[in-house]
Amino acid sequence: MYFSLITAAEGRESAAAHERMRADAYADHQWLWRFFRTVPGGSREFLFRRQDRADAPRYYVVSQTQPDGGNSAWSVQSREYAPILRPGDQLQFDLRANPVVTVTDGNQSRRHDVVMHGKKLLLQQRGLSAWAQWKESDKPALADLVRDTCSTWLDQRAERLGCEIDRDSLAVEAYEQHRGKGEKVQFSTVDFSGGLTVVEPTRMLDALYRGVGHAKAFGCGLLLVRRSA
Repeated sequence: MYFSLITAAEGRESAAAHERMRADAYADHQWLWRFFRTVPGGSREFLFRRQDRADAPRYYVVSQTQPDGGNSAWSVQSREYAPILRPGDQLQFDLRANPVVTVTDGNQSRRHDVVMHGKKLLLQQRGLSAWAQWKESDKPALADLVRDTCSTWLDQRAERLGCEIDRDSLAVEAYEQHRGKGEKVQFSTVDFSGGLTVVEPTRMLDALYRGVGHAKAFGCGLLLVRRSA
């Protein structure tokens, strides 16, 4: 596996920014393909995270094959990625994820944004059909609803990720609904950060290599970690 950082080449920041500044998440994924050579029978599978900056965006990428230069406006720095993890290791993490819950209705199963699903359940408990109808003082702020529903979503996945999440340090921020054609909500994202403790190293490595949750083609799921100071 390889961990790569793709940034604007020195002196080419304007060209790089012009190329990517207005791209949506799926366009970013399609664009990143050009950094990977295709071999017969192979694939270009990778995880990525876009980080917007004042000059030009940068991309963190985890992949099975090493990316190459792509084009002259961009610089690629890569290293082999094989973290050594042991039970009890404490790590700081950052994660942009697409938190969803699968709801089964009869023979059909559909994924729902956990925040919107949380809203729906609260409204059902009060016999309401719309969020604006809730006038009482116990109506939760959106930030509180995001934090509660999304942190629960991450907690429920901690065991399969091979870790324990430190809820005291957990930050849940930047909830955003991304809209596609016709302005319909296509997917949602939220940014997590905080501390975790490794419980099962094999599962933790699998999460680092394969990602967390859905919408990976839209820049979700890459778990960035570093040793706690």
